[in-house]
Amino acid sequence: MTAEPDAEALYQQAPCALLLTNDKGLILQVNQTFCHWLGYTREQLVGVRKLQELLTVGGRIFYQTHWMPLLVMQRSIVEVKLDFLTATGKVTPMVLNASRRDHCGEVFDEISAFIVADRIRFEQELLQAKRQAEDALQRHVVLEHELNRQRELAVDRALFAEQMIGIVSHDLRNPLQVVSMAAQYLRSLDMTERQSTMLGHISDATARSQRLINDLLDFTQARIGQGLAVSRAPVQLDRAIAAAVDSLRLLYPQRTIVFSASDEALFCQADADRLAQLLGNLVSNAMTYGDGTSPIEVRVAAAQGAVEITVHNQGKAIDEAQLSSIFSPMTRGSEAGREVRSVGLGLFIVSEIAKAHGGIVEVVSSAQAGTTFTTRFPAYASAGH
Repeated sequence: MTAEPDAEALYQQAPCALLLTNDKGLILQVNQTFCHWLGYTREQLVGVRKLQELLTVGGRIFYQTHWMPLLVMQRSIVEVKLDFLTATGKVTPMVLNASRRDHCGEVFDEISAFIVADRIRFEQELLQAKRQAEDALQRHVVLEHELNRQRELAVDRALFAEQMIGIVSHDLRNPLQVVSMAAQYLRSLDMTERQSTMLGHISDATARSQRLINDLLDFTQARIGQGLAVSRAPVQLDRAIAAAVDSLRLLYPQRTIVFSASDEALFCQADADRLAQLLGNLVSNAMTYGDGTSPIEVRVAAAQGAVEITVHNQGKAIDEAQLSSIFSPMTRGSEAGREVRSVGLGLFIVSEIAKAHGGIVEVVSSAQAGTTFTTRFPAYASAGH
């Protein structure tokens, strides 16, 4: 049978410090564990030192003001932390439990103690982490508040700018109409060749300004409202687009525009004026960025309940990086033709007109095949459009 440690060995080598003191704190018994922790021998403590003499200054004050009164009133103390000084002067924190007992007419305090350096270090680290988390949360709240404030300011500025664009664009229409009417009247008069040339410049500039104003108004409506307004009605698409092409030929007499249709009579429901605007923007884009010596091809076709309008031009391919944002507002093409470029709303409005018809607009571009814009939308409006 295996021999078990006797009670004395268990007492001396217990995993906690064990002490017995009188009611004045004088150490009467102490185990080896306590002596080892503080670096004293048993002879240096028993009957020689008081418990409070082994404490730091703050510990001694607590011992007199709290420890002793609590033992007198409660006769027990649970988990009180006190800092002890080792024989070498090192501070060693311990958690103590104590019970006061009467034996043979005398008062004794039975005390157990545990070193809590690791626990205290963990608690300090936990407290520091908590403070850091609270500081980070506070900074996050402040940053989020500032971000929301900046976002609201940006939205207000954007809305104000769009409203101003709409107001200014609308108010510019009237003086431009006066200029246009005056130019039409002057055309009926006899003029020299130079006067006629200058009048042509005035008319061209007026027409460009009117197109720009229309683009700005449509942009404002699309951004502030619910998209562009369209009035869909039965339209013979090939005839409507052919008429729009004829008007564009007058506007660009120096360039060739070729029109073709897959059917002689192609009917759908659409806003003919908006489609003419869409075609004008696409042809203008082709005029600006395409090859000036090659014709621009316009074609309409039908397929599986949808209709398509395509505009094709030869010339330098659109850069791959620009394709993903080419229909965004304020987006411009390459440096080519920059002397005649607008503010970059034409293709955005093309996209909005296509959306208003329940459709889409796509573009493919390569150096060999050229650039083709395809607008596709349902031939007849569904209940949702």
